[in-house]
Amino acid sequence: MDILDIIRQRRSVRDFIEREVPTEVVEEMIEAIRWTPSAGNLQSRRFYFIQNAAVRRSLAKAALDQRFIAQAPLVIVACLDRTISVRYGDRGVNLYAIQDTSAAVMNLMLLAQARGLGTCWVGAFNEFDVIETLDLPDNLRPIAIVPVGYPGKVPPGAQKRLPRESVALFV
Repeated sequence: MDILDIIRQRRSVRDFIEREVPTEVVEEMIEAIRWTPSAGNLQSRRFYFIQNAAVRRSLAKAALDQRFIAQAPLVIVACLDRTISVRYGDRGVNLYAIQDTSAAVMNLMLLAQARGLGTCWVGAFNEFDVIETLDLPDNLRPIAIVPVGYPGKVPPGAQKRLPRESVALFV
């Protein structure tokens, strides 16, 4: 499948069937994360892959009771790693690490789409509760929760997009 087709077909899935994500696809998602570009090649990101049902329920609660998170057979928590500050200071932590982690999230979401899986980028959550649930070290900050699984229902059609002239400006 063409990458642009994958991008256009990706939707935010909030309904999953009870079917495990194959180990080989999880391994491919890890590779998609590993090969994401990063500032200074510091790779200032860490990803937690959660299959444990109790932990998934706790994450759903931390995410303002978005229950579909617990329904997914796999939940991935994307964290930035503050140790980037050693090289890039505050800008590294407040921008580069967020960019690095976000790019990796998109890579894993596109890989999942190409393999017939659904995902949803969840940014609405209580950060402290996620830190506590996963017992994260001080250098990690969660920035996204991504439930992954086979879709039970895919939202129909694409959301309206801005016209090309609004998003691409040529100087």
